Amino acid sequence: MTIVGLFFHRLARRMTHPCTLAAAPSPPLPTKTPAISVPLLHLNLRSSSTSSFSNMSATIDLDTIFKLKKSLRFKIKKELKSMDPILRSREDDAIQRIVLESPWFKTCKRLCAYLTCAALREVDTSKLLLEILKGTDKDGQYRVRKTLYVPRIEDKNGHMRMLNISTMDDLIANSMNILEPAPLDAQGNKLEDVMLANEPVDLFLLPGLAFDKSGRRLGRGGGYYDTFLTKYQELAEERKWQKPLLVALSYSPQIMEEGVIPITPNDVFVDALVSSSGVIPITPAASALCS
Repeated sequence: MTIVGLFFHRLARRMTHPCTLAAAPSPPLPTKTPAISVPLLHLNLRSSSTSSFSNMSATIDLDTIFKLKKSLRFKIKKELKSMDPILRSREDDAIQRIVLESPWFKTCKRLCAYLTCAALREVDTSKLLLEILKGTDKDGQYRVRKTLYVPRIEDKNGHMRMLNISTMDDLIANSMNILEPAPLDAQGNKLEDVMLANEPVDLFLLPGLAFDKSGRRLGRGGGYYDTFLTKYQELAEERKWQKPLLVALSYSPQIMEEGVIPITPNDVFVDALVSSSGVIPITPAASALCS
């Protein structure tokens, strides 16, 4: 039995109805991670033999949540590594085609999107970004070019910026050989930071390791996207802008059942998922745009 399975097996034996669990008494330690109350909706890994606990809440310390996330990351990374390359390529093409043909993409004027890193086995966005930058649709018809912002990692402490690029030549490889925008374009001009822009972003296309059907997103543990998205949502609220649609791109093995992914208060939920099978709207905002 896995660590997660053992945890919930013992939990099941102690419970006959949904309740709030308290951590076992222990002497206070200055370095102890505080306990928080988080929803545990079906918090079993899919391979676990543990029973699901629907609509149950429990008090769990952050260290336990981080261990659960680490276990799920290991599982998903293993599945992605064993994914057939031909199937991966087919899903890449299908996902990008679905995005390009979606009404919420066609109508957006300004968006943030990630740059694919092959080593991380993320859904490819290269064709999608080229379509955005060339200013024509798949049939070669002219359309108004969208304003595109892509991520630039600033440090190892979860700080990231989104900078506007107008060509792939604005990108350079960083120390990890991941493409990102240079601080200056080819003409020596500063690239616009989305946090300093005068117009709101309509759409975010997001990466991740796993997603569930309640909108939970599991990243790689750096906190870059959760930190950035929280700041941008605060900016949008301050300026009375409509909040952007958060859409995650996902291979089929990355999609979990509702409530599987453990969360902390800092985790940002997505509005919709796009897999090779189509769009999965989660929030009312996404459902309205997909109808």
